[in-house]
Amino acid sequence: MDRSLSTVRGRRGMVTAPHHLASAAGLEVLQAGGNAAEAAVATAAALAVVYPHMNSIGGDSFWLMKRMGEPPVAIDACGRAASAAQPSLYVQAGYRTIPRRGPLAANTVAGTISGWAELLALSGSKLPLNVILENARRMAEHGVTVTRGLEETVAGAATELAHFSGFAATFLPGGAPLRAGTKLHQPALAQTLSRLAEEGLESFYRGALADDLAADLSAFGSPVSKEDLASHRSSQVSPLSTRLRDAQIFNLPPPTQGVASLLILALFDRLACQEADGFEHVHGLVEATKLAFRVRNAHVGDPDANRWSPQGLLDDVALLDGKAREINSCRAAPWPHPPQPGDTVWFGVVDADGCAVSAIQSTYFEFGSGLVLPRTGIVWQNRGCSFSLDEAGPNQLRPRAKPFHTLNPALAQFDDGRTMVYGTMGGEGQPQTQAALFTRYARFGMDLQASVSAPRWLLGRTWGDEATNLKIEDRFPAGLIDALRAAGHDVETVPSWTSLMGHAGAIVRLPSGELEGATDPRSDGAVAAF
Repeated sequence: MDRSLSTVRGRRGMVTAPHHLASAAGLEVLQAGGNAAEAAVATAAALAVVYPHMNSIGGDSFWLMKRMGEPPVAIDACGRAASAAQPSLYVQAGYRTIPRRGPLAANTVAGTISGWAELLALSGSKLPLNVILENARRMAEHGVTVTRGLEETVAGAATELAHFSGFAATFLPGGAPLRAGTKLHQPALAQTLSRLAEEGLESFYRGALADDLAADLSAFGSPVSKEDLASHRSSQVSPLSTRLRDAQIFNLPPPTQGVASLLILALFDRLACQEADGFEHVHGLVEATKLAFRVRNAHVGDPDANRWSPQGLLDDVALLDGKAREINSCRAAPWPHPPQPGDTVWFGVVDADGCAVSAIQSTYFEFGSGLVLPRTGIVWQNRGCSFSLDEAGPNQLRPRAKPFHTLNPALAQFDDGRTMVYGTMGGEGQPQTQAALFTRYARFGMDLQASVSAPRWLLGRTWGDEATNLKIEDRFPAGLIDALRAAGHDVETVPSWTSLMGHAGAIVRLPSGELEGATDPRSDGAVAAF
């Protein structure tokens, strides 16, 4: 199947998102005179409507923003565990681990909306909220066409989630899964977006909207209370960064796995490699991933409960040099490790003034906890099912703890003046896909769209799969796959263009001011520019 795309170019503004209607919503705000932050929030709101299997305003979000001549700023909009979310709650209910679905999986506050508010405040937003949110509200009210990806995801989740009345009413109309080409109407969500525009984003946590959220969560049996919502705050945090040979790259600190994304690239930067997508490239990144994930699994969790310094690790040149020397250029290191799945959306915006936003929001699993709150139409996340009930470890469940997040938006500042925002959905695959597309573009000079479209790989487990092997798209040459197997990699080929490999995107601002953008042919996305 030919899915060839060309790198999109523009000068006055650009948006890339995994659904074309969300990209269009962001572009509409840019054309109305909005800045990159305002367009990013419009894109985020639209994605919550048109991509409900991957994200929601009932989830969490993380943001990087960089203005011309200024260092990047980062926003952590991760919701904390409910005050009543203690291990004893689950033990008494007969659970040995936190359930993946249902009310006890909905055990954290949704932080996404607070991230929108923080980003708009930092950017000096002047557009009214009703302008920023109008496109999303209109699509929720009047309906959007169901894509094949949404149809497949609903069908796959239907058996598990059909008994949740809110889910069934929204996504199983008449008792059958949504079909591609039909319309998805979300009138309750449209009303919620109207209320946010009228009452302000604060209302989600400390207003009339919060009262409705708390009432629905309580009725379902979630431990998240009105007091938990009221106590939530997003926070501006210092981004993590590391130095490569010709760029400084940035990502989010814990509770995200941003340190893993940066560590993979820092280690690979120290390896000899002559060409993109050859054995040295794929093997080197896979082996760097193993080392980075071991660090991540040992340390990343609630930053309030962990004195470990990820930036200290990234600043320790001798330590990074030593870790890079651990990589055998010919042989694969042994591997299994615990999986970290996730369904997510990444999107990026750059405006005419060079302000760049890299953003990501998610409900964790597809449709999160499976709860669709009837008063508001919001799909509530299950991010808190990643907590451990064990008494030790960086991701132990405690009241008001932050859960581990696979989410991590990325940004690079090149020595020649280029700025790049990039990222992907895909849980375990996020750091790996970031590394693949970044090294193709930055180290080997591949075209930006080609860097996203090229075949990819994923080390680790996927949905419903116990194998921790190396999955690789069958578009790679047979010779490369044979070489990886000969080196000791447990390789499994998977179909071309599979969503298993994430929905990636990128925007680069050149020193001339010209913008280049790419979207993922595996998604329903588009680059919108003017």
